[in-house]
Amino acid sequence: MKKEEKEISKFEILKEDIETLLQNFPLKKFILIVFSIGFLLLLIGIFFILFGVKTSCGDGTIYGQCSVNKPYFCSNGTLIEKASSCGCNSNLSLTGNSCISKYQEQPKTITLKYILRGEEKQINLIVYKKMVDYLSGLSSSISYKNGENFSRADFKLRDISNEEQKNLLMPLVIKIQNLAKDKTEQMRIAVSIVQQIPFESSKKTFIFGGIRLNYSRYPYEVLYENQGVCSEKSELLIFLLKELGYKTAFFFNSFENHESVGIKCPWATDFKNTGYCFVETTAPSIITDDEVEYVGVGGLYSQPEVIPASNGISLERNLYEYKDANDLKTIRNIIKENGQLSAVESQRFEELKKKYGLEMI
Repeated sequence: MKKEEKEISKFEILKEDIETLLQNFPLKKFILIVFSIGFLLLLIGIFFILFGVKTSCGDGTIYGQCSVNKPYFCSNGTLIEKASSCGCNSNLSLTGNSCISKYQEQPKTITLKYILRGEEKQINLIVYKKMVDYLSGLSSSISYKNGENFSRADFKLRDISNEEQKNLLMPLVIKIQNLAKDKTEQMRIAVSIVQQIPFESSKKTFIFGGIRLNYSRYPYEVLYENQGVCSEKSELLIFLLKELGYKTAFFFNSFENHESVGIKCPWATDFKNTGYCFVETTAPSIITDDEVEYVGVGGLYSQPEVIPASNGISLERNLYEYKDANDLKTIRNIIKENGQLSAVESQRFEELKKKYGLEMI
C-alpha cells in the first residue's frame, strides 16, 4: 500500500506542476511560438522549392512510382529502367529490368549535340540498324478505301505514330527528361538537338504512280543517319515535343515548299495568327524567329497549312526567346537598311549568335 500511495502522490504532484505551468504561461507567448514554428516550416518549404528539391521525375512521375512509359521507374528524381516492377509494352520482351525490342540488333552509339544559353552539351544514344531496315522496308504509300484522297497530314501522323519506332525513340525522350525536370528546358533541349542535326537529303528513291520520288526518312532514321531535310527533321522534333507533353502542329508553306514546327503559345507571339509559335528545324535558330532567309527561297511569306499533331501544354508567356528573336529581327533590318551595326548592336548580335549557335541569320 505504501508503494501505491507513493506513486499516486508523485502523479498528483506532477499534475499540479503542469496546471501551475499552464496558468503562469502567457497566452500571447504561446501564440507567438506557434506562429514562429509555422513561419519557419513555410520558409523551409520555400527553400526546398527554390533550390530544386525534387519530389517527382522529369515526366511528372512521383518518387518511388512507375512511369506511364514502361518500363521506367522514378528513383530519387531519375527515371530508370525497372521492368521487373513496371512491366513492358505488349510488343517488347522482358529481360531483367529492361524491355527489349526485336529490332534492337546491330547497335551503334551516336552523339547528339545541343546548345543551352551558349553552352554546348551532348547526349550519347544507342541506335540500331535493324530498326532502320524495318522502317525503310515499310510501304511509302497509304491505302484508302472508297477512293478517298490522301492528305499530307495522313503521312505526317503515320510517320510519328509507328509503335515499333516509338519503343526505340523513347530512350532519347527519357534522357531529355532526366537532364531537366522543367518542361521549358526539356523543350529547349529537344529543339536544339534537332536543329544541330545536319541538313541533307536522302540518296534513296522509290517509285510511286510510275514516278521516281525521293525517299522520306522516318524520325528514327534521321537520328541514325544524323541528317535530314526540313520535313524529316520536323517529324523528329514533333515526336519529341509530343512525348514531352506539348501541343504541336506542322507548318507547311506550299509556295516556298518548306516545312517547320509549331508549338502552342500565347497569341501575341504566334506565327501568322495560327495559335502556334514558329520553330525552324533545318539549322540553329531562335524560337519564334519566322524571318529567316533561305537560300534560293527567301523568306516565308505565304500562309502555311497547319497540321495539328498533338495535344498538350503551351509555351509560357515569359520565354526569353521572344525578346531575343525580336532583337535579332531588329538587327537584321538595321543591316538591310544601313549595311552596318553600331558597337552596341554588334555586341548584341554576337551574343545572340553564341547563345543559340546561329548559322542562319
